[in-house]
This record gives sequence, C-alpha cells and structure tokens, in this order.
Amino acid sequence: MKIGIVGFGNFAQFLAKAFIRQGHTLCATSRSDYSLHCSELGIHFFRDVTALFDADNDVVLISTSILSLSEVLRSLPLDRLKRPVLFVDVLSVKEYPRQALLEVLPEESDILCTHPMFGPQGAKDGWRGHNFMYEKVRIRNEGTCSNFLQIFASEGCTMLEMSCEEHDKLAAKTQFITHTVGRTLGELEITSTPIDTKSFQTLLQTKETMMRNSFDLFYGLFIHNRFARQELENLENALRKVKETLIQKANEEKEKTQC
Repeated sequence: MKIGIVGFGNFAQFLAKAFIRQGHTLCATSRSDYSLHCSELGIHFFRDVTALFDADNDVVLISTSILSLSEVLRSLPLDRLKRPVLFVDVLSVKEYPRQALLEVLPEESDILCTHPMFGPQGAKDGWRGHNFMYEKVRIRNEGTCSNFLQIFASEGCTMLEMSCEEHDKLAAKTQFITHTVGRTLGELEITSTPIDTKSFQTLLQTKETMMRNSFDLFYGLFIHNRFARQELENLENALRKVKETLIQKANEEKEKTQC
C-alpha cells in the first residue's frame, strides 16, 4: 500500500519502520523538517501537506498530538484527494478524533480509528502480544482496511475491535490513571534507595516512564477523554478513604491503650 503520514514525530517514526519492513511505500509531512531522517528510511518527505495529498495514497495516517488534531484536520487540502482513501488515526483517545474526522472528512472517505497501545520503549523488542484497538467507523473499501489492519496482526499484535466509547471508558481507568500516578510520584520526587523492594522499583519505573512523556499528552488524555475527570475524582476519593481508614485505626488503638 501507499501510506501518507501526517505528523512524523517519534511515534509515527516508530510505526513507519514496521510499515517499510513489510514493503509498503511511505511519504510523510510534519511541522518540523524530518527530510534527512526520512531520506535515511527511504520515505519521501513533503514540507507541504498538499504535496502529500497529491501523492495519491491508499491510506492517510493521522499521527499528530491530541491537542493539535483539530488544527491539523482543518488544514488538510481535502479538495486535492483524487479518489476515496482510508483515513486512520492513532491517537490515545478515541471518541474525540472519531467525531472530528466525521465532521471534517468528505462522505466518501473511509475512517478507521485505532490505538496501538504500545510505543518505542515498551515494544522495542517487537509488537507481539501488545494490544491494538480499532473501530471501523466508516468502511466501504474492506480490502484496504483489512490490508492496513494486517500490518499489526502480522506483527503479532492482539487485535481488539471495540467502540471508541468503550475504549475511552477503559483507557480512563487504565492509561489515564497510570499517567496520573506516575506524574504524582514525579511530584513526590521519589528516587532509588539502598533498600528498594521490587514493588518500589516498579513504582520508580512507572514514574520514569510517565515523566518521559510530554505533559501535553497527559493533558490531552484528560481534556479529550470525557471519562477521565471522573476517574481523577475516584482516585482522589480513594486516597482520602485510605487516609481516613489509617487515622481511624490509629485513634482506635490509642483509645485501647488509654483504657
């Protein structure tokens, strides 16, 4: 397939290597100049998104940040499309890009919302066993859609078809909470000690992994997942409950010793 990538940051570069290895033809565009890096990978880099649309791709992959999605979609030269193509997003939230793509894209364009739930750090040894979520939002050309999904299936991903709504409900309880806990541990400035337990080392790894991600990603997970705010409140309430339970137990023990 011919795949055009809009937004060629670290994650898109990570995906592109597998696409190339499987024999697909790639071109890319991005705000930053990745022409040298693309040249090394065998990818045609366009500074102008219009040139990418003129390249007549089978698939247009949207790999922008969550916060810049709306602006990027508004800037797409959709009038330059020569034929119906498959638009795919790989954002970490799903209801938001689903709605945005439906609002912006022409009716004849196919839409596949996906979330490869892994990245360059966690999947540096391969994608096998890692989850790949997708929803066929609007698909007429099943062949192109199947060919794109096969990229991930052939790499050994666990393919999970579910609605964007269900994804965001689950992701708020898992991905967003993990980012929140990692950021909270970062605020605590926890560091390794001579008496670390394995559990504490896991917490350290969580903190370090989450803090390597941009704050914009964390904010995007919060502001564009309608279930995240409730999970944040649940976390606050849970911490308050644990604190209250400890204090209550301490007071009960104190009363026993005074009797």
